[in-house]
Formats: sequence, C-alpha cells, structure tokens
Amino acid sequence: METIKNLFQNADWKKEKHIPVIYAPSKAKKGDNIRIEVSVGKEIPHPNTTEHHIASIEIYFLPQKGKFPYVLAKIDFSAHGSSTEGPNTSGVYTLPSATINFKTESSGTIYAVSYCNIHGLWKNSFDIVVE
Repeated sequence: METIKNLFQNADWKKEKHIPVIYAPSKAKKGDNIRIEVSVGKEIPHPNTTEHHIASIEIYFLPQKGKFPYVLAKIDFSAHGSSTEGPNTSGVYTLPSATINFKTESSGTIYAVSYCNIHGLWKNSFDIVVE
C-alpha cells in the first residue's frame, strides 16, 4: 500500500526546478515575528504556462516536541496565461512565490510543499531554533 510520504518528491533545489526553496532565519527569539519566504524555481525557472505550472504551495510548522504540524499557509497560483481566447494568450502569469509571517514559542521545522500540475508534489524543510 502506498503511503502519503511516498507521494512527495525531493531533490537539491539548485538542480531541480520544482523544489520549494525556504528562506527563514535559522534562529529567533520567543514571540518574535518570523518571516518566511517560499518560492519555486529559484535557480532553474519553472515553466509557468497553461500546460505546465506550479498550482500551489503549502507551508507547515512542526514544533520540536509536537506530534502534528500546524498549517501556516496555503497559497494558490491561479493565473497561468489562459483566457477565453485559449492557452497562454492572456499574458497574465502568477509567479510561484509567497511571503508569510508567524510567531512561535518553540523550535521546530518549517515544511514547504509545492504542487506541479504535471510532476506532482515536491517538498523541502528548514529547521529553526527559538530561544
């Protein structure tokens, strides 16, 4: 039986255009505003066409001693060049990048998941120490 963890693909984001790249501080103070930026296609741009695009990014936080992650954000990217005149004709394209802020009292791991309409789910993670 397939488990959900087997559905996620992973690779080095410098060599793979589908990996969500996470930018966040590696250390923060309790209660501080923590800014996270996640983007797809940092080193190798991902196509953003009607036929091939990043449809969404989800961001999670799993506290160090937590059993379940918290959903921090779900971002849908809806403009991929399509219009009533056909694929790739509108000239309007949403770029797969998002910035969010959150607060925590605990160290933990930030997880980001991107969804490509052709190549499925891709993941990345980033550890943060909260003092």
